[in-house]
Amino acid sequence: QVHLAESGGGSVQAGGSLRLSCDVSGYAYCIGWFRQAPGKKREAVASIVRGRANPTYVDSVKGRFTISEDSAANTVFLQMNSLKPEDTAMYYCGTGIACTHLANVRDWGRGTQVTVSS
Repeated sequence: QVHLAESGGGSVQAGGSLRLSCDVSGYAYCIGWFRQAPGKKREAVASIVRGRANPTYVDSVKGRFTISEDSAANTVFLQMNSLKPEDTAMYYCGTGIACTHLANVRDWGRGTQVTVSS
């Protein structure tokens, strides 16, 4: 079983930046970042297949968020720039047979809170 641990969340003003980290213990074919705002369903934000250069992003974060990995450290990052209040959510990393859809994610981290104030 893969263990995932998120970190890097916090509170920032609109326009600010945060970098989230997902520390991976074990083998993960892919890593996806997901978020869930209060009263809303969890949604996919970005994903990456380990060792490949074709990440995916939800339209609302394209051009603002970047997913990357440090293979040596077995860590996947989510750089979030130009943050908006609507980005406020609990952010989770997950892995499974695929990482672009919730249904394919088998293992989850506990999440890290991101709060963006206007």
